[in-house]
Amino acid sequence: MEIWRIRGGNPLCGSVRVQGAKNSVLPIMAASILIPCRTELINCPNVRDVRASMDILRCLGCTVEQDGDVIHIDSRTLCRSAVPDALMRRMRSSFTFLGSILARCGEAALTRPGGCELGERPIDLHLEALGALGARFEETDGRIICRADKGLRGGHIHLRYPSVGATENAMIAACAAKGETVIANAATEPEIEDLQNFLRQLGAEITGAGTSVIQIRGISPVERVGFRIMPDRIAGATLLCAAACTGGEIELRGAVKEHLAPVTHALRAMGCRLREGSSAITISAKRALHSAPLIETGPNPAFPTDAQPLLMAVALRAAGTSAFIENVFSDRFHHAEEFRRLGAEICIEGRTALVTGVRELYGATVVAADLRAGAALLLAGLSARGTTTVLDEGHIGRGYEALDIQLRSLGAELEILHEMR
Repeated sequence: MEIWRIRGGNPLCGSVRVQGAKNSVLPIMAASILIPCRTELINCPNVRDVRASMDILRCLGCTVEQDGDVIHIDSRTLCRSAVPDALMRRMRSSFTFLGSILARCGEAALTRPGGCELGERPIDLHLEALGALGARFEETDGRIICRADKGLRGGHIHLRYPSVGATENAMIAACAAKGETVIANAATEPEIEDLQNFLRQLGAEITGAGTSVIQIRGISPVERVGFRIMPDRIAGATLLCAAACTGGEIELRGAVKEHLAPVTHALRAMGCRLREGSSAITISAKRALHSAPLIETGPNPAFPTDAQPLLMAVALRAAGTSAFIENVFSDRFHHAEEFRRLGAEICIEGRTALVTGVRELYGATVVAADLRAGAALLLAGLSARGTTTVLDEGHIGRGYEALDIQLRSLGAELEILHEMR
């Protein structure tokens, strides 16, 4: 248990650099075992989910070391094709290892993934995609056994929903398939483009990432690859929203403005002033904010579901009523009830939350139910009067590196207390 204690009321000011993207490095780490080679990944965040991926790689027989923000992976020693349930449960994206293990070994044995409780998270899209490449599946005693006895073969994959994870699994596995593979209705998030760029470094012939149609024509293996991970757009959105919540002004260095466009558009519409350069974004929120435009989450290029709790934290004290419609996860308003403990006015009906801004929030004890909800509660605490205590079972550390240090460098008053169980 981690206990975050925040004393609100300080406008955040200063300059901070955004970390490397957790949601990019995880599938890239999985893809690193596609062929026997040595991989060097630069700009990797030191977060729990990354460490969980390192443990999965070691379990499979790979050699993995982390030195600062650089991770070294040697997949030439891979000797296993099964991941234990205890490792699978540690993070949501663990299932992305299915495509890479199957491609490398011809078989894979995994269990269902863990991670944040955000509602139903079906794996059928992953299995359908790999099935189109010739894979066969059986589930017994909670384990999913996947085999491609005759090898994977290229084919046409049409995803019923543009799932990021299913797109990643299909891209990775298709690199080892004979013939051409076309993935239609593919996810278009920036992390998909980063994965494509890495696969190209591995020797894959792949095009189309960032559009709804991706084409893969195999791979010519290399012995060594180096790759730099893109900046984390959700970590960047967190810091921008922190400035907006507190009436502050910060420079976010290393951010890619195109990746943050849905969030910066909403913040600008609420009254924030933003300057976007080629390598930094500056936000000023020193004047009173008003309600957000309708926020409706969905696959890229719609508003990202991971940023919904963060922007809702900004709306808590903005004049007027903001409407949030959550279309991605069925159970992603856990943070709303906790916001109410701080004095927020929120009405929830199904997948819609209506947030009416209040003059002040007041410190209270709240519970982080998932990663982004935890970050959003920190932001609300920074804007509340008095002391807010956030009880967190390790969610925040899954996706943010040294967030407490970053916030303190901008003027926040907070500390983390560790409670051992």
